[in-house]
Amino acid sequence: MTPARLKVLKTYKLYIGGKFPRTESGRTMTARHAITGEHLAHYCHASRKDLRDAVTAARSALPGWSGATAYLKGQILYRAAEIIEGRAASFSAEIADNTGQSRASARVEVESAIDRLVHFAGWTDKYAQVFSSVNPVASSHFNFTFPEPVGVVGLLAPDEPSFLALVSLVAQIILSGNTVVVIASETAPLPAVSLGEALATSDLPGGVVNLLTGSRAELAPWLADHRDVNAIIDASGNVNLFATLRTGAGKNLKRVHSHALAAPAEWYADLARDPYRILDTVEFKTVWHPMGV
Repeated sequence: MTPARLKVLKTYKLYIGGKFPRTESGRTMTARHAITGEHLAHYCHASRKDLRDAVTAARSALPGWSGATAYLKGQILYRAAEIIEGRAASFSAEIADNTGQSRASARVEVESAIDRLVHFAGWTDKYAQVFSSVNPVASSHFNFTFPEPVGVVGLLAPDEPSFLALVSLVAQIILSGNTVVVIASETAPLPAVSLGEALATSDLPGGVVNLLTGSRAELAPWLADHRDVNAIIDASGNVNLFATLRTGAGKNLKRVHSHALAAPAEWYADLARDPYRILDTVEFKTVWHPMGV
């Protein structure tokens, strides 16, 4: 007779600077099965210090990531898609338990997230060509306008679909060379931490993506106030939270955009793949160059 054994539950930590620290506050939150109420895991309740550490990591990673070639960025995003493909079964189980979806529905979400990564990997060496321009000027100069990353971006991920939306938003932010600090879904945070594990083995430099779990209401004002954050994308769909972000963002004139969608099904459709959303986290620079004689 096989002896009973103690089930080893997964430890969910934060993902900051390419590492997996516990929150410095020591606080945790409890994740339960969406249908049965069964205890799934404790996960970190991130603090203001954790957020500051994540912003510092994102700022440190910015020069290297923004200076990487478009080809390399695309290869790394594609590698992340490969790793998630290899772990599709575990991601599906985790999403199903955390959200109450069927395994089949969760599998569709994971496969859609993989496709979305491949989609945005293909835009790394194309978005600048599509959105740049050569401008007519009334002088003997060439005049070029082209996009550059805005810098460190804060992201508030939506609750549904927790994994597909998170992957879509992160990919469209970092493909241009930005780094990102993510506040994950409150209702289904566990797949976000597992996404960090996939990214950590995808050749993505540490600090490019930083994932925090905890209370949006607690973390969002600190994110908005932080003067080393250059832009915020809010996909939470919470009107009051968006107003708080806009108020705090005025302190250093960071841009704030809402990428919330009206219904979860829209994350599977064209709007969530729209390359024009890349433009919300880039700046356009114009260069004048004299023509040769």
